[in-house]
Amino acid sequence: MVNWSALPDLGAVGLLAGAFASVAHRNQTQVSKIWLTGWLMIALHFAAQLFQNAPDAWGALAECVILCALTWAGLLFMWASVPHREHPTSLAMLIGLLATNTFYVTLLVIAPVPGWLLNVAAGLFAVVPLAIGFSTAKKFESPLRRTVMGLYFLLSIVTLLIQHRPGVGLDIALNAVLFTVYLGCCIHFWLAYYRATAGAFITIAGFLAWAFVFVVSPIFRFMLPNIAVEGEVWNLPKYVVAVGMILLLLEDQIEHNQHLALHDHLTGLPNRRLYQDRLTSALERARRYEAHAALLVIDLDSFKQVNDTLGHHVGDLVLQRVAAMFSSRVRRSDTVARTGGDEFSVILEEPTSRAEAMHVGKSLIALLREPLELGEHTVQIGASVGIAVFPEDAREMESLCIAADLRMYDAKHISHEKVEMEQGRTPRAARMDTRPRAGLQVVD
Repeated sequence: MVNWSALPDLGAVGLLAGAFASVAHRNQTQVSKIWLTGWLMIALHFAAQLFQNAPDAWGALAECVILCALTWAGLLFMWASVPHREHPTSLAMLIGLLATNTFYVTLLVIAPVPGWLLNVAAGLFAVVPLAIGFSTAKKFESPLRRTVMGLYFLLSIVTLLIQHRPGVGLDIALNAVLFTVYLGCCIHFWLAYYRATAGAFITIAGFLAWAFVFVVSPIFRFMLPNIAVEGEVWNLPKYVVAVGMILLLLEDQIEHNQHLALHDHLTGLPNRRLYQDRLTSALERARRYEAHAALLVIDLDSFKQVNDTLGHHVGDLVLQRVAAMFSSRVRRSDTVARTGGDEFSVILEEPTSRAEAMHVGKSLIALLREPLELGEHTVQIGASVGIAVFPEDAREMESLCIAADLRMYDAKHISHEKVEMEQGRTPRAARMDTRPRAGLQVVD
């Protein structure tokens, strides 16, 4: 006998899952894939409700699928919010929770079962998470891990106390399991998406309401039987969570697009547009407080030869390595940007001075004295650095950039001259260039 009353819910969740899949397709991250899998479990939950009135074993199987799919979805939503979810200990915790919840729910569906078996299943709620948590504490630890251990320890105690009560004990135990799962979702999302956005607020509030459905619904059913509440009311939090998750994906996509618009796609550093904005702001602050700011323009030597001889793939690896090295050697208040093919720029803000800028420049080019190990390739490059200091060298951004560029070219000419002299050739640049030497260079 088919329970046609579940069809509208199945259709609504199917449409939401389709919309979620469409949004997730444009934001193909590991989290969005796990969320989509969770919503497919919710769709399975409603699909099984169509057959929950089937006779004998088929009805029991449908009931088991209904409850297990609902539990699996919540556990997947929780796991998606765990940092380093691919870590073996996180996978072990997920598998342990899936197994213990499925075992306990199955026993409740096929009840009556021996009391000792129910006690063992309830005890596993505490034993399995605690065993995994304490045995892997040295490898991985997080507040979310401790939260899961605490929640399931309390669930174990509650189920052991109430599951043998006549009449309503098993129903209350089942609702306690589902309440724990979705309260865990609420806590996980609150810690993972603690931000003032509509998507975060709606999702967290939706999970909280979803959890309390398993508290409020039994109260109405057992204590207030005269008050009729439509079954659709208890499904509303599911739809709220679905909408919230879609908003979260859209917010993340907007933030990602904004990041791409202002950052270099290869190195992740600020691009020229963001670099100019930050330089403008740095100079404004320096004017306001009568302070100094320094601009370093860094051009990689021998980079073209790397591309020509080893290919652009190796050249990209060089740029990524150099970007990481430069970023690790400046303060968080300073800016390292990629402003050209093989050109980087560094903005040093107060407190700084010419001496400090010279020190930073020397430390950056010193990083490139050692060959770079890039897989099976070893690359030797150098760098030429030009430095300009506000306000001594220039008071306007354009003039400061020109001064730094000219000094970088001076440094590059000096480097070329020394190489030519070492090779026994007359340095033509020495006869042609008349600009003052004010840069730095790497000399091998």
